Amino acid sequence: MVKGMPNMGNLLKKAQQLQEKMSKLQEELGEKTVETSSGGGMVAVIATGKQEIVSIKIDPEVVNQEDIEMLEDLILAAVNDALYQAKQMVSEEMTKLTGGVKIPGFM
Repeated sequence: MVKGMPNMGNLLKKAQQLQEKMSKLQEELGEKTVETSSGGGMVAVIATGKQEIVSIKIDPEVVNQEDIEMLEDLILAAVNDALYQAKQMVSEEMTKLTGGVKIPGFM
């Protein structure tokens, strides 16, 4: 071992363990969901930790042929909020795993 350098084998082992834990966490986050809504619950959206929209529910009362723009705005607001919350969930879980250290490509 070179003086002043930590045990490289141990360091590599820890890095590999962290990578395995991060891969497992990413897999788990794909199964976790967040749900949000807009318009007082008229439009509800569910997203996964992989930032994929898996469900959109629209209350039939909000469907008005004369005001499609309002429905589009409600959907857009709910989808954007769901994606934001999914990103927050991922960030919180990764922070727990890494102890706050930001690792490129994972956050």
